[in-house]
Parts: sequence; structure tokens; C-alpha cells
Amino acid sequence: MPDYDAFLLVSFGGPEAPGDVMPFLENVTRGRGVPRERLAAVAEHYHAAGGVSPINQQCRDLLAAIGKDFAAAGLDLPVYWGNRNWDPYLTTTVAEMAAAGVRHAIAFVTSAYGSYSSCRQYLDDIEAARGQAGPLAPRIDKIRHFYNHPGFIEPFVDATARAIGSLPATARERVPLVFTAHSIPEAMARASGPPPGGRYPAQLREAARLVAERVGAGAHPWRLVYQSRSGPPAQPWLGPDVRDHLAELAAAGAGGAVLVPIGFITDHMEVVHDLDVEAAQAAERLGLPLARAATPGTDPRFVSMITALVTERLAGTTVPPAALGPRGPAVSSCPYDCCQLAAPASRPGRPVQP
Repeated sequence: MPDYDAFLLVSFGGPEAPGDVMPFLENVTRGRGVPRERLAAVAEHYHAAGGVSPINQQCRDLLAAIGKDFAAAGLDLPVYWGNRNWDPYLTTTVAEMAAAGVRHAIAFVTSAYGSYSSCRQYLDDIEAARGQAGPLAPRIDKIRHFYNHPGFIEPFVDATARAIGSLPATARERVPLVFTAHSIPEAMARASGPPPGGRYPAQLREAARLVAERVGAGAHPWRLVYQSRSGPPAQPWLGPDVRDHLAELAAAGAGGAVLVPIGFITDHMEVVHDLDVEAAQAAERLGLPLARAATPGTDPRFVSMITALVTERLAGTTVPPAALGPRGPAVSSCPYDCCQLAAPASRPGRPVQP
């Protein structure tokens, strides 16, 4: 098992001023042939929030919490942060790590799941940043998928229970739980590896099942749905869409619904716009009482999970990998060929992640 001399938080990035919005979106979609009008439409989501994505501040808050938890656990590692698409860029951060003499770092990516855009692309970006940093670049190991770790599931359980309790009393009993995640092309999902249909939807379903079971086994019907689709209409993406499912629930006479953004670790733009604005407006038009569970964010259990995931990889560790459910912990290192794109034709349909 390895020793590490630094910790690296790797995230998506987001604009922090109105003038950043279009350059950021151009970074996200470079080389993918996304129409300018699509970028302009997504840009309005940011401008409605003052031109600022919440994700960077959430990364700052998470990194501060990680540093404190490391210190409390006696884990003496400097912490770094690099983004895929905005400042601080991963390439800059890895160069800084190399200049500081870091030789072997452990990286936590802000996605719990396996797919091209939520795992493999981050691995590719890390390797590209190492290549730019030159021969002194540190080796960087990515932490395993954590979709079924108790530190990820338990905060969602409590947040879901709180969301149920926030509904009118008449809507709480057997209220449907609607688990949401970012949609991706079906071909990309299949390419994420076994089981049938791909690792990404299978991991999402298991995380949703674990939460629903702990909120109250059989007490609430639940379904995994998707949001934030951005591909061309002719390209099949994972579904159903969350707003379509809300319409189905209303038509079936449901007394309300609880959205659980199981695909996300923080309340960033895809959550606060696609769910808190678009899905909420759809539910209001349908006359469907709606509540939304919070994401883990800086919940102490989630932060301690990150410390545990680092500790389980350290040389001489006696910490067993933690996981809930029958699937067990994910492998510590991704196989080289996992989570690849199915074919070059799927590239233009990669998600535009707000």
C-alpha cells in the first residue's frame, strides 16, 4: 500500500462573476460541437443567480472541513484543489504540487459514481495535468467510487426524512421519493461497464435503494429519474426526465413528492436551477406539493468519509473499506478500460454540466 504526501480535491469548476459565464461554458464544451444557442440558454441559468455558480465556494468550504477533519484524525497531508473547467485549474494546481515537491498524492473527485464524465474524464484530466507539469509531476491516485459508503448514504437518509417532514401533513404518508441524477447518453452509460446497462445507472439505483430502505422500508414508493439532459434530440439519453415523472405522479393522484438529488454531493447549479427552479415550477403547475432533500455538502459524516477513504489507502492501514449493501466496496483503482466512451460519435452529446 502507498504512502501519500498530499491530498487533491478535483472538481468541475464554475464561474464566479457574470463575465466568466460564457468563457466557462466554452471550456466545458470545447471540441464537442455544442450550438451557441444552447450555451446561451445555459448561461441564463447562471445570470439568474448573479453569474456565479455555487460550486467553487462549496469546494472551498469542503476543503476547509477536510483539513480540519484530517488534523483531528492525525492525518498530516497538505490539501490542494484543482478544477476541470475553471480557476483554480487542475493543470495549475498539479504544477504547484510538483514545484512544492509533492511526489505521491491521493485525489478525491466530487462524484460518487462511475461513467465517462463522472470518473474516466477526471482520470484523463489528471494525466493531462501531470503531462503538462513535466517529469517532476507527482503520481496521483484517485479515490474509489463511494456511492454506497455510509458517509454518503446516511446524510441523504436524514435529509430525505427532513424533506418529508417539511411537506403538509396530508402529503407525507407514502409520499413518493424521486431520486435524481445527471442524465448521460445511453451509449455512454453502457460503456461505463457491467452490469447490463452500465455501471453508472446500476450504482445510482443501489444508492437510491439504500436511502429509501433506511428512510422506511416499503413506506415510500421510489424511482430513479434523470435531469439536466443536454444532448441532441435524436440521441437516446437515460430517462425518464424528472419533470415528466412529476407529471406522471400528479396524474396518478400522488399527494406530493420528495426530490432526492442522489447523483450530486453539493447543492450546485444543476440542483439549485434544474430542481429548485425548473422542477419546482413544474410541480407548482401540476398542483403537486414538492420538497427537496439536501445534498451531503459539508455534513460531518461525509467529510469523515473522505478521511476514511484516504486512510484505507495508506501504507500499513488497518482500516477496512466501508460499504453498505451487498455490492461491497468499489475497487480501489479503476481498470484502464472502464468508463470509456462507446464511440467517437457520442462525444458531442457529453453533458453540459451547469
